[in-house]
Order: sequence, then C-alpha cells, then structure tokens
Amino acid sequence: MAQDPASAYDDHDTYDGEDGEETEDKPVLETVAEDDRFGTIIVRLDTGRGEVTVEGDTVPRVELYREEGTETDDHTPVGTRDGDRLTLTVDGEPAVISPAKGRITRRSYAVDVRHADRTWRLVPDSIPGSRLLRGQEHLGDFSSDGDGRVLAEWREGVEPEALDAALGYALAAAFGTGAQPMWMLAMDAVGDMIPG
Repeated sequence: MAQDPASAYDDHDTYDGEDGEETEDKPVLETVAEDDRFGTIIVRLDTGRGEVTVEGDTVPRVELYREEGTETDDHTPVGTRDGDRLTLTVDGEPAVISPAKGRITRRSYAVDVRHADRTWRLVPDSIPGSRLLRGQEHLGDFSSDGDGRVLAEWREGVEPEALDAALGYALAAAFGTGAQPMWMLAMDAVGDMIPG
C-alpha cells in the first residue's frame, strides 16, 4: 500500500474573484505520494480554477481542466461532473472523460475515460474508496477525500501500467472517491424532504 502522501500548500497562488479581486480562500494543494510501483507521484489540485495535474518520473503527465465560466459544484473537487465542461489530456494528447451524474447508486458516481483505444473507469465500491478498472480488469483501489491527497493500493497479480497510475491518481483527486450505499443515500433523500 502506498504511504500517506505529504502535502504542501502553495501560499503564493491566489484566485480572481467575480469582480477581479484576488481571494485566497481556495489554496492550491500539492501532494506527493510514494507509490509502491511507480515511485514519487505529484498531484496538484487547484479547486479555484478547477485544475488537476499529475506527474512523476515514471508516469505520463495527466492534466484535467474545468472550462472557465462553468457553474461549480462544491461536492466535486474539480468543480463539475459535466464532461462537456472538462478537458483531459495525457502528455498533451486529448482523452475523452465522461463522469456520471452522481445520483443514488454508487455506480452513478463512476468516471469513465477513453484514450488510445482503451477505457478506464473509477467507480466507488465502499464509503471511502473506489476501484480502478482498465477495461474489465480491476487494477487497484484508490481513496481520496477531495483534498488532493490520494492513496493507491494495487491488486496482487495484476500489472498496472504507468498510464493506469497517472489516470487513477488524477481521477481520484478530481472527483474524490467512495460513496454511501444506495439505502443510505435514499434515506438521506427522504430525510431532506421531511420538513422540520
């Protein structure tokens, strides 16, 4: 299992508010994970701008950007689950990203990626964690609370590739991991409808 990533806030990053004013209420978080198979992986999450960057000596650079002017969702670190408002690149080459809308089932929080005739899916399978699939193969398990810190645990007997790692870290940082089971989500929805 990967060690707990170290993190550091970049105090010099600021954000332009609606009137062009700089604000510092959403710092850029950069974390360093020591992955058992891929060494040092750096994850940079900028929730204000809706940007995630993953890079390392042994993995390709993955960048995910939210389109400027997008209405943001506070529950999603990158700010939106609308794939039409997101751009994903792998070493500068475009990839297709399709986040599900996130409703009642865990599967509704899945995020799909298509690149170079291959597919990946990050899908919740517990309250804190999500599994990473390449095609139908379960490669490993990821956890992230949406603060840019990502932990990865690769499954025994599988051979993840560098691209698998870069995408897994990027998706976990951008969307967070895990979801409550359907019955808990349904109870929360019913509770929200009851006045008082």
